[in-house]
Amino acid sequence: MERPLAWRSVTVISVLLFGVLLALSPSYGYHRDELYFRVLSEHPGWGYVDQPPLTPLLAGAGIHLFGDTITGIRVFPALAMAILVWLVALVARELDGSRAAQTLAAAGTATGAYTLIAGHSLLTLSFDLPLWMAAILFLLKALLREPRWWLAAGAVIGLATYNKHLIALLVLGLAAGLLAVGPRRVLASPWLWAGGLLALALAVPNLLYQVANDWPQLKMAAALSADKGAELRMLYVPMQLTLFGPAVSVIAAFGFVRLWRDRRVRALAVAYPVAAALTLIAGGRFDYTGGLILLLFAAGCVSAAAAARRARLAATVGLALSALGSALLALPLVPVAELARTPVPLINEVARESVGWPEFVAAVQSARAAIPSAEQASAMVFTGSYGEHGALVRAGVPRVYSAHNHLWLYGPPPDTATTAVLVNVGPRIREQFGTCERRATVDNGAGVDNEERGLVVWLCRDLRTPWSVTWSRWRHFS
Repeated sequence: MERPLAWRSVTVISVLLFGVLLALSPSYGYHRDELYFRVLSEHPGWGYVDQPPLTPLLAGAGIHLFGDTITGIRVFPALAMAILVWLVALVARELDGSRAAQTLAAAGTATGAYTLIAGHSLLTLSFDLPLWMAAILFLLKALLREPRWWLAAGAVIGLATYNKHLIALLVLGLAAGLLAVGPRRVLASPWLWAGGLLALALAVPNLLYQVANDWPQLKMAAALSADKGAELRMLYVPMQLTLFGPAVSVIAAFGFVRLWRDRRVRALAVAYPVAAALTLIAGGRFDYTGGLILLLFAAGCVSAAAAARRARLAATVGLALSALGSALLALPLVPVAELARTPVPLINEVARESVGWPEFVAAVQSARAAIPSAEQASAMVFTGSYGEHGALVRAGVPRVYSAHNHLWLYGPPPDTATTAVLVNVGPRIREQFGTCERRATVDNGAGVDNEERGLVVWLCRDLRTPWSVTWSRWRHFS
């Protein structure tokens, strides 16, 4: 028999989270990924070389429904985190959690650092977390109650591939767990195989896109691993402990023990170390296992709520303190002028890369203004990063090109564009021109050390080799 649902407290927490995220959404500025998704949303398709189509699709939907503003593009991420709060509470309930356990799980999730980051900005993470939790909820129902839930799990897993292919980590982790610790009889269930076939059928368009485009996601993964693999491996363990706050990590450790002791769901306890090991080997990002950390946390909340009064108090106080630290790190509470004097930019990449876009655009525009009017009609701008490209497109700058990730497919520039403003490019591209002069240096005005600060803006003339000839040389993934 299922425990009563703590619908009042979970609803209050969910609504408050949604309201806070929307209220703070205009602070700082766009994150570079948001600017990129905005551009991709104008070119809808079954996929892109660096990601599936769901996040750009939702970026476009947010713009059309709520306006082409920073708040408009962030409505769906805030809503996704409000849904995530509910899903984690339901997972706790599925694990026999009381109303207190469900409330604790909802509150801890709502105030976790990565929840706040994913709800404040539109990122692939914003939708990956609730999709993982929905899949985990249905997997628990299939393992604990009724095997027909394998179909629901398969449907969510298949749909999740349209946001990220990382849901495969959950599938591989569960499969390894079932084979290693059981219950192996589950593997003989026709409902499990039907759910697997449903997931595969729903994912087919994704697979066809990959095959038709020579598996771009594998190239992208290899580029990311080569670029930052060593750094990500070094940061992996400490970031696992701080993704949602240290208190969440401690409670999640108890949750692992709880899952391990229940033979029916022990396989899901094994799924976390399997997914973590695969991520480490591949040099993947530390947030790839975020969904499984929330599963362990929900299970730990069940144990905490059922423990002695002192343990419950310790868990509550720990989450409250963790929430305070998470809010300061993850939300735009520190004024931009003071941001560089805090550890926030060092820890929170999203905050760091959301500062200085107006100044970047102004620096590029100052270089364009130096182009004589006779050349303006054919002159173009070439950027090294999709965020820079997106910021200039958002500002209405004409004829902007980039060879970064999927944007390369939107080129080459016309061969008549023999005058160009170049930013964040190497000397190899500048050498294609007869002359190049420095016109500006980007300064975000806040002293925040991010990817744009200090970039040189070049004005180059007399292109030596047509873009149509050299375009294939400039493509890069990162």
